[in-house]
Amino acid sequence: MADEQELREQAPGEAEKKLPYGEWFYWLQTMTVAIVCIVLVFTFLGRITRVVGHSMDPTLSDGELLLIWSLGYEPKAGDIVVCNKTAPETAALLDGDAIVKRVIATQGQTVDIDYDYDQVYVDGQPLDEPYILEEMEMPYLPEMQQTHFEVPEGSVFLMGDNRNGSTDSRHQQLGCVDTQYIMGKAILVLFPPSLIGGL
Repeated sequence: MADEQELREQAPGEAEKKLPYGEWFYWLQTMTVAIVCIVLVFTFLGRITRVVGHSMDPTLSDGELLLIWSLGYEPKAGDIVVCNKTAPETAALLDGDAIVKRVIATQGQTVDIDYDYDQVYVDGQPLDEPYILEEMEMPYLPEMQQTHFEVPEGSVFLMGDNRNGSTDSRHQQLGCVDTQYIMGKAILVLFPPSLIGGL
């Protein structure tokens, strides 16, 4: 009888000892599911990337973190996209960084740039661009002084909003970017907290 009484008195203590292990297992399962979901989301739906440099001032600033949407995305004029042109001839130009630019024109369109009048034309129509930082100046690099472009099939013409501080599709070494290099559309600023919001 005494032994039975002792077992009954020990049972609550044993249950209390087991409780933390049960909670630990529950939280481990929850974290595992969360990690798997995050991996799936960033593999198939989108990803996070960081803005490097000032080519998208004032729209985006150096160091900001962006949420990129990639699932089923087709580039459209005006979109801000993230792309990584990994061709060997551009490795030195881009330093291996993903680049953030604005889509100006898509396949089959023509782009003309008039630096005297600070105007970009697509298919002969002037673009309304309230987002650019300042008036465009003729680039000092000869490789960026071309003013007429034809966008090949499967490609897009990209420019930074900071036209005087952007290496973009105007540069002969970069040129129009094949859509296979586009990682997705920037849809949200995630960091810093003071700038969190949609694009």
